[in-house]
Amino acid sequence: MTEQNAIANYLKYSGNKSIDLAVALIDCDGVLYDSMKNHTRAWVKLMQKNGIKCTRDEFYLLEGMTGAEIIKMKFKQGAGKILTDDEARALYGVKTRYFHELGEAAIIPGIKDVLTQLKNAGIERVLVTGSMQPTILERIDRDFGELLGQHRVTGNDVRRGKPHPEPYLKGMAKAGVAARQCIVIENAPLGVQAGHAAGCFTIGVTTGPIPEKELYRAGADLVYPNMSALESALPSLFESFKTTTA
Repeated sequence: MTEQNAIANYLKYSGNKSIDLAVALIDCDGVLYDSMKNHTRAWVKLMQKNGIKCTRDEFYLLEGMTGAEIIKMKFKQGAGKILTDDEARALYGVKTRYFHELGEAAIIPGIKDVLTQLKNAGIERVLVTGSMQPTILERIDRDFGELLGQHRVTGNDVRRGKPHPEPYLKGMAKAGVAARQCIVIENAPLGVQAGHAAGCFTIGVTTGPIPEKELYRAGADLVYPNMSALESALPSLFESFKTTTA
């Protein structure tokens, strides 16, 4: 699908007349960091130690939900247990420890170039993540600095994680913009669903094992094979946003 066709299709189904791009809403795991391989290992270790059968692939597909939501869901499905908020929070702490034991994840190749282009174009960058880990948020500040803007939405800010649109709606509210002024950059189906449901033009990037077709199926307007491909496409995409109207 061409950029112009994707934008025209978005304008048709959203009812917007144009995309007046001002803000990019940006996920963390799989977008800023190549961290999902370690997250999935940590999730499987936590579940297996609690007698719950699972595979790593399940957690790639659950990316974007808050940790507490994942724990409550998997313990109910796999062990028939209804956990309290405090129990889920404690288990999330254990999972976080397992995750950190695996070492720091690498920065996704090309993401700093993407953020630099967005910044130079005057587009505000807002972090929208389900993470609640202070160490991760501190690392983001250290690694990206002013490449990410002052506004951010974390798992502590929402009652319902992705695929519910609440995280992206809160990101828009913090930036003071409407959906037609935003793009979402995501790598996972649940995050794509959340961006789409929030009414934003949603870009998928296949930085992990989830195939392109799954991101389109989840509602992505465009999908790029890696972050460098998105970075190369941004100048023409910016121009297409300006020139394509309903």
